[in-house]
Amino acid sequence: MNIDLIVVGKTDSPQIEALLADYLKRLNYYAKVTLIVLPDPKNRKTVSAESQKRQEGEALLRRFGDGDGVVLLDERGEQMRSVDFSAWVQKRMNSGLKRLCFVIGGPYGFSKEVYARADAKISLSAMTFSHQMIRVLFTEQLYRAFTILNNEPYHHE
Repeated sequence: MNIDLIVVGKTDSPQIEALLADYLKRLNYYAKVTLIVLPDPKNRKTVSAESQKRQEGEALLRRFGDGDGVVLLDERGEQMRSVDFSAWVQKRMNSGLKRLCFVIGGPYGFSKEVYARADAKISLSAMTFSHQMIRVLFTEQLYRAFTILNNEPYHHE
């Protein structure tokens, strides 16, 4: 199974970029994990939040194939412990899914069309984090999930 992390907007922090690159490198030992960075919408500083969500949504929807599993990282999504998330990932791998897309949207969330296309929503916390930090937190949790599945010592109960 291929895993794509699709994000809106580039990271402007070299520290976040370095951490993200480190976890992506580690993850590729277990699965083909690709980071896809979509450009910020044009004129984002002068357009409304709804217009920005619509533009981002159109760009995201073009990235999804018919058989892809689409998972939104969303504050209203399901929260789970790391061991539960690892089992969730294993279930998707066992299902024969060819591509699993985890999506981090822009600052205003997702358009209703993207929500309609999603197969699942996951929340990493009840707290709010920047979209750039979520990239690192999520890739770390995905890495942790694979270490749990492989009974490796990275994860400790």
